[in-house]
Amino acid sequence: MQKKERYAAFFKHFTENLPEPETELNYTNPFELLVAVVLSAQCTDERINKVTPALFEEFPSPEHLAASNFDEVFPFIKSVSYPSNKTKHLLGLGKMLVEDFNSQIPETIEELQKLPGVGRKTANVVASVIFNKPTMAVDTHVFRVSKRLGLVTQNAKTPLEVEKQLVKNIPEEHIPKAHHWLILHGRYTCLARKPQCEKCEITHFCRWFEKNGAPLN
Repeated sequence: MQKKERYAAFFKHFTENLPEPETELNYTNPFELLVAVVLSAQCTDERINKVTPALFEEFPSPEHLAASNFDEVFPFIKSVSYPSNKTKHLLGLGKMLVEDFNSQIPETIEELQKLPGVGRKTANVVASVIFNKPTMAVDTHVFRVSKRLGLVTQNAKTPLEVEKQLVKNIPEEHIPKAHHWLILHGRYTCLARKPQCEKCEITHFCRWFEKNGAPLN
């Protein structure tokens, strides 16, 4: 199967079966999503959703974070990965939002990446989810699944290389949704150590399945 056919099958399956995918992080406004995505680095969405309700109640705005300190914020996120670093990121993020962005979440990837704790992946998520921009955040799930399916080449060695190939081949209107399609498929079906091929509904266009025909050991 050619790459063009794989993409066509990919779009067909997910537009029919998951037409309106959404992030699994809980949030009610752009500020909350930004904070949640920063916290979610190398951590599960499930864990983040457990700590953010109390965090957002205590620090509902950039101004509240900017006026806080390490000892006040840390207890709320001590159960997430790298809590010390992330506490520092949140404090710096709040301060910069207030001082440089009038407490508004910037819309561009370049401006988002100026914020503490915000790398390209986080910036792409915020731009996609909040502003519906055609950006592709490549986390471990997107990286793994896009290569297994054959949507990108095997010699794509970095998240940026995978991002560029996906954006090149996915129509703009599909990019925000495709990001979630790949993440959710990787999170629940195409697992890292042992993909659940026996229950997967897209093996008919999966390059890895064509080659192996059975789950990884």
